[in-house]
Amino acid sequence: MKETLLIPGLTHIKAGPDFSRLKKAVLREGETGRVPFLELFADAEIKNAILGEPVRNMEQEAEFWLRLGYDRVPAPIGVRFQFNKETAPDTAGELARSERGWVNERTAIIKNWDDFERYPWPEFDEGAIEYVEQTRKILPDGMGILVQSSGVLENVMWLMGYEGLSMALYDTPGLVQEMFDRVGKLVLTCYEAAMDIEEVGGAFFGEDMGFKTATMISPDAMRKYHFPWLKRIVDVCHEHGKFFILHSCGRLDEIMNDLIDYVGIDAKHSFEDAIEPVAGFKKRYGDRIGIVGGVDVDALTRRTVDEVRRYVRKILEDCAPGGGYALGSGNSIANYIRVENYLAMLEEGWNYSH
Repeated sequence: MKETLLIPGLTHIKAGPDFSRLKKAVLREGETGRVPFLELFADAEIKNAILGEPVRNMEQEAEFWLRLGYDRVPAPIGVRFQFNKETAPDTAGELARSERGWVNERTAIIKNWDDFERYPWPEFDEGAIEYVEQTRKILPDGMGILVQSSGVLENVMWLMGYEGLSMALYDTPGLVQEMFDRVGKLVLTCYEAAMDIEEVGGAFFGEDMGFKTATMISPDAMRKYHFPWLKRIVDVCHEHGKFFILHSCGRLDEIMNDLIDYVGIDAKHSFEDAIEPVAGFKKRYGDRIGIVGGVDVDALTRRTVDEVRRYVRKILEDCAPGGGYALGSGNSIANYIRVENYLAMLEEGWNYSH
């Protein structure tokens, strides 16, 4: 596995990963020297374009992140739920795939108690953590593993449909409780198994809870059905000495205190300038949790390289001093993001000093 950077202008430098740098930033333990990098994920088309070959295994996955200056390798965990998905042609441009798939807000597999009983609920087995086991065997020196999965609320919404869940909260609250309990237990079991693995340093948990103006369901419903399970997952991480980063899109103002004080998250990821720029969020919450990312995906997609450089430098000036910050996109490196803009973001982060 090669160790020199793939960031233009820095290709003569060895990566030198240090997972403790990322951990220090997430847990707000002071400045880290070089600002650590962190992404939820990068689309396969981006990885292939930068690495120069298809990423087919966890060793190539690790090499991609290593050679872009990251300190961790992501490893997906989780059981396989069955969903009804729709597809459409991908319009990403140069790096487009054949199609994109998603679960829409109307399509539901579980609409009532009969559906709940008939649904082929998965069971935990060793396949749920197979990528962690593969990664630990090839993990580059200095790097750690962050496990990632979809969340409890997300899977409930995908199974019931967003519209279906919204109506069931009023019509059949008992079914809603059973859905959260069944899904929550399965997700928790996966994290219990993963956190026992020494090379795993923490969790980067995907749980979209909001949209542009509010939470997906009411804060009271979150507190009743969702947060008890989310807290149990966070507690498992902490009991094993591992940290927990929450990825959630949307406006979460009404529940941020719950997430920090009750659920106990260590850091927050996913920021969109149209909702609140990351610098404003850091001013409000940076003394309580770590902050990850915030380089707006729209900026990475539409702006020129020079504009991205100036934009990233301003974010670093606002967020990096004092520590508690890791550089990355506001969401993820999708295949419609300009590769040169992504690499420019990383170069600015590598060269940043104050």
